[in-house]
Amino acid sequence: MNETTGKYRPDLRIYHASAKGNGCALKMNLHPAHDDSDGCIMAVFANQMSVGDRRLPEPTYSRFDWENAVVVKLDFNDLCKMLQVLRGECESIEDGKGLFHVSSKASTVINLRHIIEPVSGYMFEVSRTMNDGSAPRRAHILLASHEALGIAEAIAGSLAVISFGIPMLVPHDTSAYKAEARRAADAGAAA
Repeated sequence: MNETTGKYRPDLRIYHASAKGNGCALKMNLHPAHDDSDGCIMAVFANQMSVGDRRLPEPTYSRFDWENAVVVKLDFNDLCKMLQVLRGECESIEDGKGLFHVSSKASTVINLRHIIEPVSGYMFEVSRTMNDGSAPRRAHILLASHEALGIAEAIAGSLAVISFGIPMLVPHDTSAYKAEARRAADAGAAA
């Protein structure tokens, strides 16, 4: 929750815990374009930290490492390339090479690919290498076909506000349009 406004930024979350403790959670939230800022979807990958057991009298639940999550900003072009994979136009982003994001602090590879073995789905993965020489941080989540479909629809539905922001009414003079419409209506009635 934003403490200054008291408003929440809704997000889409998918949790895939594993009994081996190597699961991942994915959080995606929409940032519409505004003023001089481009729109995007922020994707946050959090690796599983602990294995839960819901069969216990006091059930425990798997936990995910949101504090050390890998966060990537997916812009218009990134999202369009993801849609190509999710819609079956290609099997992976850039023939398996993925997307490369480079900053002054790190380089990140983001990939989405359709897989069939060992199960059918979409592997969404990220690897970030810091320029300080520390070990790369990696995360991946296997999206089931229904999850991939939902994400594809969410991305497609978001592209308008990512591109143009949230529509707002801007006052402007419409008298010229109205006069032209009246003339066209009068000409049509006279014919």
